[in-house]
Amino acid sequence: MVTNDKGIVELKHFILRELCRMAWEDRLTPEGTEQLIYEVSPGPKAQYRCCVYKEREIVRGRIRLAMGQAPEPNHPTKNVVAVIPAACDDCPLQDYFVTDICRFCLGKACLNSCKFGAITPGDSKMRIDSNRCKSCGMCAKACPYGAIIHQERPCKKACPVGAISYDEAGVCQIDESKCIHCGHCIHNCPFGAIGSKIYAVDVIKAILAGKRVIAMCAPATEGQFGKDITMGAIRAALQKAGFADMVEVGLGGDMTAAYEALEWIEARKEGKTMTTSCCPAFISMLRHHFPKLYEQNKSTTVSPMVAVSRYLKSRDPDCVTVFIGPCIAKKGETQNEYIKDSADFALTYGEIVAMLDAKDIAIEPVAEDYQESSIFGKRFAGSGGVANAVMEVMQELGEDTSGIRLMTCAGGDECRKAMTLLKMGRLDTDFVEGMICPGGCVGGPSKHQAESFVLKARGELLKKADDRKILENLKNYPMDQFSMRRDGSMEGPSPFDEKR
Repeated sequence: MVTNDKGIVELKHFILRELCRMAWEDRLTPEGTEQLIYEVSPGPKAQYRCCVYKEREIVRGRIRLAMGQAPEPNHPTKNVVAVIPAACDDCPLQDYFVTDICRFCLGKACLNSCKFGAITPGDSKMRIDSNRCKSCGMCAKACPYGAIIHQERPCKKACPVGAISYDEAGVCQIDESKCIHCGHCIHNCPFGAIGSKIYAVDVIKAILAGKRVIAMCAPATEGQFGKDITMGAIRAALQKAGFADMVEVGLGGDMTAAYEALEWIEARKEGKTMTTSCCPAFISMLRHHFPKLYEQNKSTTVSPMVAVSRYLKSRDPDCVTVFIGPCIAKKGETQNEYIKDSADFALTYGEIVAMLDAKDIAIEPVAEDYQESSIFGKRFAGSGGVANAVMEVMQELGEDTSGIRLMTCAGGDECRKAMTLLKMGRLDTDFVEGMICPGGCVGGPSKHQAESFVLKARGELLKKADDRKILENLKNYPMDQFSMRRDGSMEGPSPFDEKR
């Protein structure tokens, strides 16, 4: 995986791979995990932190996260994104700093602008007392040299909904009532202090127990492993590992587009702005921060992941469904109490690679031609893909789509701004596609390669897809045997109803 936190990613991968290896070999015990701690940090000198004792405590927290648990046993959390407290203590507590650009001028504009007595003259430049500073920023605005800077901690800066704060010791705190599980804070923390719970061990246990475990690969998967690794190649590798089968979630994109199109048609008649249902982080943003829009403007259609999971379970109620993609928020969606019958587990690309590495299985090119989704379902992964798929279904249903006003929002700031305008009644559009990750799912926090690499390889792979229509494709699947609504009800119209 190519990221700016390469060292952290390699450490996480090593820990998870070894845990998976122990799980595959049925020797995952407390003694084994304790041995792993000392393998990572043998001592007597620390490799990553100030001392081996702190280092081992951090590794212990990482192991707990890698086993789907809270980092600290005495502080349980239902949130899938969690903080390892021992790892979070080296970021500066102060927001505003006086740099060496300070000329120690006679006017002392910074001192005169501060209403809290936080600024005092030092030996050669002004100083800011962090205990008194209220982070109002008046001193930075007043300085004629721009010598005072605002240095926001990376995790807080990355959070699009203000869910991160700090306790009296400066340790990161995640407000679970605000968190949307987008995972952007995870790879922005330079110390790897924030992570997500990992359910790879649970999946391995299900496979070893003889259950029919079916993988569901996100549309963003194509391109993540290079232009020669097709969905068929990933399917073959997963079957070697013990998965019963794999289905591309682009099929669920077709399903979602078909039913969301009906909602868009109805909303257009009513003159109501409708928002999409694909991105779980976007839906969480609505629920936590724009509750009225969540109730009144959100599509009631399930996401592609949930659609495919329900389809599989309608055929085999006892199967275990596992989503694989670049999204942390999907982990939250599997546990979302507002969605009936979601997928059982969600894994990222790095997590599934660790599972395969633990069995010495490589993802290699295959000759098999595998496609269950239309090209529109496959393009759900990019910004604008959902809206284009829904518009395609509307056209297939004979609707006139000319004059429809669309807005595509990719990134937390764009989504929040659009929803704020919609809340104020100042958004002049018919439909809003919301994705919290810039560029859409292909830019997700747990992508396996740099986005530029993925897009190039993805472009080559998508050229090989056929041009099947969405509704024609869905006639091959029993859509009347499971619900496409979030509440699990079977009520409502169907795109296949001739009387519609």
